Amino acid sequence: MRLAIDVMGGDQGPHAIIAGSAKAAVEHPGLQLTLFGPRQRIIAEISRLPQPLAAAASRLVPCDAPDSITPSTSAAWALRNGHSTSMVHMLRSVAQGEAAAGVSAGNTAALVALARRELGMIEGISRPAISTAIPARQGRRCYLLDLGANVDSPAHRLVDFALMGAAMAQCIDGTVMPRVALLNVGAEATKGSASVREADRLLREYASTSHGAFDYQGYAEGGDLFKGQFDVVVCDGFVGNAVLKASEGLTSMLVERVQMAFESRLSGRLASLLAKPVLKRLKKELDPVRYNGASLLGLRGIVVKSHGSTHADGFYYAIQRALQEVEHNLPARIAGRWQASGSDLNGAS
Repeated sequence: MRLAIDVMGGDQGPHAIIAGSAKAAVEHPGLQLTLFGPRQRIIAEISRLPQPLAAAASRLVPCDAPDSITPSTSAAWALRNGHSTSMVHMLRSVAQGEAAAGVSAGNTAALVALARRELGMIEGISRPAISTAIPARQGRRCYLLDLGANVDSPAHRLVDFALMGAAMAQCIDGTVMPRVALLNVGAEATKGSASVREADRLLREYASTSHGAFDYQGYAEGGDLFKGQFDVVVCDGFVGNAVLKASEGLTSMLVERVQMAFESRLSGRLASLLAKPVLKRLKKELDPVRYNGASLLGLRGIVVKSHGSTHADGFYYAIQRALQEVEHNLPARIAGRWQASGSDLNGAS
């Protein structure tokens, strides 16, 4: 299998992305990664890989893309002038069938706009949505979308997100009837923006049909995300991005505080040594790095967006996300689910 990698997208530079790619290649012997960016710089970074990552060097293929899209680049500029950038080369490799999926840590707005142009959308879906899984109680996880592709979403787009999120939960987690909710400021019917209330009406009408692809549960509040009661929670990109970043920051702070509390006194330090395995497991389970890699749903191909600030381990998990979606043929599953259920949703509107 071959994946396409945008080497120039991350805040940490090519080193972190190439190291994360090498780690994935070591773990998956049948995986080949095409690395798009300045060829000589890629070759230099590959030559500096430590053992055992260097063992995967032969399956890291440099492909020259002299230009890059910076974090401050606008989507409009990228669409007009980004033809020779590493991001566009990566996306075209996916669009042309040379790679099964693409991964980038680059500018989100540019990636969404360029992916929509280069790969196209599944018929009936107007715009992509960014989704990732967040940890919940009892070892469960919840898919949250949108996370920033659509800052302000009308009701019909929130309904699209519900269907795509449900397809994600079905494909990746095997959830037969995903429990879907709309994120709102309260559970009362009168609360929330006009678009959220209208989306609630449409989803309730859809859920009353006999062909529902998911179990619509109504409104969810912010604290409900982590209770394990929902498989998918839908919101616009502004809210979703803020919730995700706040959750990641809170998780890091809590793990840090627990460690500090143990180490603050001599008895605490002794307890810390005894509790070290438990703390290590807690940190591993909640570490936002493990959940790095957000899916661009609704495209005709697979594109995964990594955090721009990610290090090698985080980018490795983004590649793992892409491999999962390739394994489950996610775009085809979403398209099939849309054809089966989209007419019912449109009828509800």
